[in-house]
Amino acid sequence: MSSQNNILETMLKSKRTVFTVQSLMMLTGCSDSQKLTKSLQYYAKNGKILNPRRGIYTKQEFDAQEMACSLFRPSYISMEYVLQRAGVVFQWDETVTGISYISRTVEVDGRQYSYRKINPELWVGMEGIEQKDNIAIATPERAFLDMMYLSAGNCYFDNLRPISVQKVRKLLPTYRSAKLNERVAKLLNIKL
Repeated sequence: MSSQNNILETMLKSKRTVFTVQSLMMLTGCSDSQKLTKSLQYYAKNGKILNPRRGIYTKQEFDAQEMACSLFRPSYISMEYVLQRAGVVFQWDETVTGISYISRTVEVDGRQYSYRKINPELWVGMEGIEQKDNIAIATPERAFLDMMYLSAGNCYFDNLRPISVQKVRKLLPTYRSAKLNERVAKLLNIKL
């Protein structure tokens, strides 16, 4: 079997749906990034895989959450996307929102991916972020705190019942922000 077929076979057999050249180098054991990139471009040109964005290759159908965590690294899914699914925010939007080292909105395959930049010091603590396969996603409590932190409290929540006050208290010190503590205490009607 040629190394080209091995690359395609590895991609198609993998549970992952979104790949970068670096991730495929690790999966296939290929050490020549230029050769690997040429093979990937060949498969994309012939419709075997997709190349929706420079450096990103996917199966014909891919997971939007996996894409969100692959576009910019490091990043994790948070804010509105998580809070909508937890029932904290009712207004539905298909945009996948996340936290990264850069603020940017990109469109891939007709879907919006919106990232907000957060203080690099907050990347030290990954508390409240669940890692599953190739997806990093905030818990509702972390997503709530990310929104409160980034919007300076200028945000609206329809239903705070799904938010665990105990988990919020545990995560708050990660942000090292007295202003955030004040806003959260006032909104949740708690003492910190």
